[in-house]
Amino acid sequence: MLGSQLQSQSQLMSSSTSHVQGQEEEIPRPQTAFQLRQLLVTCADLISQSDYSAAKRLLSTLSSNSSPYGDAIERLVYQFVRALSLRLDRHGIPTSPAPAPHVFNINNIVHTSPPCGTNNKMLNSYDSDQETLRSCYLSLNQITPFIRFSHLTANQAILEAVQGGQQAIHIIDFDIMHGVQWPPLMQALADRPNNTLHPPPMLRITGTGHDLNILHRTGDRLLKFAQSLGLRFQFHPLLLLNNDPTTLALYLPSAITLLPDEALAVNCVLYLHRFLKDDSRELLLFLHKIKALNPKVVTVAEREANHNQPLFLQRFLEALDHYKALFDSLEATLPPNNRERLAVEQIWFGREILDIVAAEGEGRRERHQKFETWEMMLKSVGFNKVPLSPFALSQAKLLLRLHYPSEGYQLQILKNSFFLGWQNHSLFSISSWH
Repeated sequence: MLGSQLQSQSQLMSSSTSHVQGQEEEIPRPQTAFQLRQLLVTCADLISQSDYSAAKRLLSTLSSNSSPYGDAIERLVYQFVRALSLRLDRHGIPTSPAPAPHVFNINNIVHTSPPCGTNNKMLNSYDSDQETLRSCYLSLNQITPFIRFSHLTANQAILEAVQGGQQAIHIIDFDIMHGVQWPPLMQALADRPNNTLHPPPMLRITGTGHDLNILHRTGDRLLKFAQSLGLRFQFHPLLLLNNDPTTLALYLPSAITLLPDEALAVNCVLYLHRFLKDDSRELLLFLHKIKALNPKVVTVAEREANHNQPLFLQRFLEALDHYKALFDSLEATLPPNNRERLAVEQIWFGREILDIVAAEGEGRRERHQKFETWEMMLKSVGFNKVPLSPFALSQAKLLLRLHYPSEGYQLQILKNSFFLGWQNHSLFSISSWH
């Protein structure tokens, strides 16, 4: 599939490349979204061939046809131009930086091109403003269905795995962030028919993260909500040192306290991809440790994209198509100048695009893989898939119909797993394992 895509792209590149490589020839002004995409791919191809001077000239044309406030393709081009410019800077080719966007506190974390010779840690500044990132995450959760779809479906899988007279439930949530997944599950537990023989179970959540203050605030919010429901609840923060999830695999399961009467659920929503490197050893070690905990259910949600390609051009093509679908979905469902949309595109997705396009080696963090890879790895360590229920499907359809009433969102069931995408492009997958 990718090979044929690259072959077809080479045909698209030929006319544009001839203009770019000629010093005296003017690059024709692109007129359509297709032409803009063609020029982006041509520019990436030039960079992959180390023709940096030609790529720089082409970036100038692309920059003049992009805007963080234009239509979907202009916004998309803007983010990829910034990422390609940053990649050129890594090769010692300074470019004219795109104007810095002005949304929320965005200038604190989205920077113009850094000095030449910047290393792979150039994107670490994104973590400097946690409040802005928190605001963006909550906006992303509201204006797109993908996170809520993942949370809702994972919650239903957990509820079905632990139903029936269970005295205690322990959920290990890897990267709990702000805990927005758990109030609906807590409400569902409190609303279950109960009597003196089977009161609502005790709920314990172990939440991992890299900021102890955020973990404590998350635990306090969840505790207050549980108390309002009359639900017995405990929260245990588990700090990840140096923001490195791989260190966790080294001391599991000793870092987790398990009680004999607990039903254990492990939640990995948009988390496993952080273990991906040039090989799979750390990820497989982590999955083996999870399997040794003997959970009743493991929920896995991930991007449906292959951003772990070692070759830059292949990775660029995957990212371009993935984020085009995301930007198109926002274009169809939100007003052009919606404040939350601007922040999500420029900060959250912009950060991801910069990482995928501009970073290399150990410094690259956004290493997504498609569902087939996760399925193969989970099965290799002994996990079996648990089919998601018809009720989970009904809930997901209701979520889309009530909150995101656009016909562009597509929900598919393949291999007993759910895939949510835009038009014909799958963007997120969720599955349940035992």
